[in-house]
Amino acid sequence: MQIAIDGPASAGKSTVAKIIAQKLGFTYIDTGAMYRACTVIAQENQLDYGDEEAILAAVDQNQIELKVVDGEQKVFTGKNDVTQAIRMPEVSANVSQVSALSGVREKMVSLQRQMAGKMNVVMDGRDIGTTVLPHAEVKIFLVASAKSRAQRRMLDLKQRGIKSSQTLAEIEESIKQRDYKDSHRKISPLKKAPDAVEIDTTKMSIEQVVDAILAEIAKSQKNI
Repeated sequence: MQIAIDGPASAGKSTVAKIIAQKLGFTYIDTGAMYRACTVIAQENQLDYGDEEAILAAVDQNQIELKVVDGEQKVFTGKNDVTQAIRMPEVSANVSQVSALSGVREKMVSLQRQMAGKMNVVMDGRDIGTTVLPHAEVKIFLVASAKSRAQRRMLDLKQRGIKSSQTLAEIEESIKQRDYKDSHRKISPLKKAPDAVEIDTTKMSIEQVVDAILAEIAKSQKNI
């Protein structure tokens, strides 16, 4: 079974997707982390974020893997654990440019589809229901106000122990810029699939969002 959860930055996709995967015994695949890993690879190799050829070559030399370590999903590039590095402000500011590169998207989408073809998955991102898994049994599109998403991003950084010099207003502005870039890119832009269920998480707790999605999954299973 394939469950696709899409939405803009910090709408709560990863948090609820992890919980749902755990509850159902499915595999969780964080596609955003994969694009962030590509961005870290570009950064560490001092590459221009628009240099598709060089980034692809570097990605080929540093295989991106999602591994469960001590019950937590970790992101690796080669032998390096980049789970913390992919959340740094510079990566957040440049991942839209890297993820918009056609070659990078093609490589990551192929890898994501391979993963989804082998197991029951909960996959989150921005183009899962429209491009990666267009035939997913359940499609969810999460939205939330930019202000609430900025507050979540700041809390997330704090909980991860990542120090950021950005103010709440600056984080909110960067999220708005990310939304614009993601929704206006030529290849697989951020948009709601026609058959996706939209959930506004602005005033909802994590538990409420999880319950709402589980209800949609149960509904779909009854229709099979």
